[in-house]
Amino acid sequence: MRHTLPHAPQFYVTAPQPCPYLHGRAERKLFTALQGDNAADLNDALSRQGFRRSQNVLYRPSCESCVACMSARIRVADFKPSRTQRRVQSRNGAIRRLATSAWATEEQFELFRRYLDSRHADGGMADMDIFEFAAMVEETPVKTRVIEYRCNGDDLSQIIAGDDHLAAVCLTDVLDDGLSLVYSFYDPILRPASLGTYIILDHIEIARAAGLPYVYLGYWVPGSRKMDYKARFDALEIYKGGVWQDIGNPGAHSNEAHPLSVDPIVEQVARIALPQFDR
Repeated sequence: MRHTLPHAPQFYVTAPQPCPYLHGRAERKLFTALQGDNAADLNDALSRQGFRRSQNVLYRPSCESCVACMSARIRVADFKPSRTQRRVQSRNGAIRRLATSAWATEEQFELFRRYLDSRHADGGMADMDIFEFAAMVEETPVKTRVIEYRCNGDDLSQIIAGDDHLAAVCLTDVLDDGLSLVYSFYDPILRPASLGTYIILDHIEIARAAGLPYVYLGYWVPGSRKMDYKARFDALEIYKGGVWQDIGNPGAHSNEAHPLSVDPIVEQVARIALPQFDR
């Protein structure tokens, strides 16, 4: 079904699919195309309203009776790492960061496949081939960077051997108010190094150096073990009830479904604040 505002992008709703986060639930997404000269402005504006980018599409959960998925971001200026996170930073101090343009390589794809086979063998990306992977990385109409993390055997000699080992990769959008982690993956053999946490910590430092106030982490879902790690970061905000607010006590947020919890799609679209588009 199509929903349109005058002189603005058209919004659509997906058919319900099994929820990847909460067993027995069905997910539905509100989405719009991301293209043309206004793509960056639209990505910035909708990211501030809980949307996420996937290639040339912006989407936000709009499930029929569930509002459990909440966009999450870290306030860079207020963030203070925990003792455990400081240990992660120290443990990975020899890792080198390399930021490149949004260009996929066979080396990245091989790492991506090892990661999926180990961590998400039954997930929605499990059957992705190298062409689909390249599309995920390269089909972006906005400012996107591929950030590689590399190490040598000497750095983690008990786990890997050889030099210039590709340890992790993050596909990152540069917004006007922060960095958005679109997708990240790492070598499963390096799981003890907590590279998923390290990637977020490093992005906080990148944003701090660039004077950007936020690091967007995607969605947090109370009660989902896949998402628990996000609530461990200090200065975390969630987009709930149409506003950004401090997460407070994560246990105080419910994932209960209710038939009146979601407004009609037309009302949701009418409340979306859009940048000014040329007529």
